[in-house]
Amino acid sequence: MKNLKSIALALVVVLSTVSVTAQTKKVNAAASTINWVGKKVTGAHEGTINLKDGALVFKGKKLVGGTFVVDMTSMTVTDLKAGQGKEKLEGHLKADDFFGTDKFATATLVFKKLVTKAPNVYTVTGDLTIKGITKPVTFDLATTANTANANVVIDRTKYKIEYNSASIFSAIGDKAINDDFTLAVALKF
Repeated sequence: MKNLKSIALALVVVLSTVSVTAQTKKVNAAASTINWVGKKVTGAHEGTINLKDGALVFKGKKLVGGTFVVDMTSMTVTDLKAGQGKEKLEGHLKADDFFGTDKFATATLVFKKLVTKAPNVYTVTGDLTIKGITKPVTFDLATTANTANANVVIDRTKYKIEYNSASIFSAIGDKAINDDFTLAVALKF
């Protein structure tokens, strides 16, 4: 009986020291979507941008990390039709006064801190790099067994994207474009 108790105690000690190993889940870039919305005084524009690569890291069922690369050259406008301003706006967004995609073909996000907000919902703080400038961004991310969703609000002026910003150019009037733009991210893995 004494040996059985000793074995049981040893088993409890061994099992309590076993750590859960991290599991990296690669995101299916082709099946994932990123939709953007940019607003201005006189309306808004929207479009898509493609994820190039990404992964989420879990320990058990808990999210503990993530890294993503976005293909900035894939940016498209979806609220305008071809020949009705679509190509002009896409060209302008890819130009140096916006995202400068010739020099900065990708943007990256690396998770730095995750706080569990609710079961399978996390407040994520990460380092977002756009145009070679890295700044922190915070957003909520909800996960399931094979998906993750977030709405991310980004202040473009933090990345030196200042074109028609009322906070930079006070006399811009009705040509002002909001500093914040929103990304609706739906990941599949």
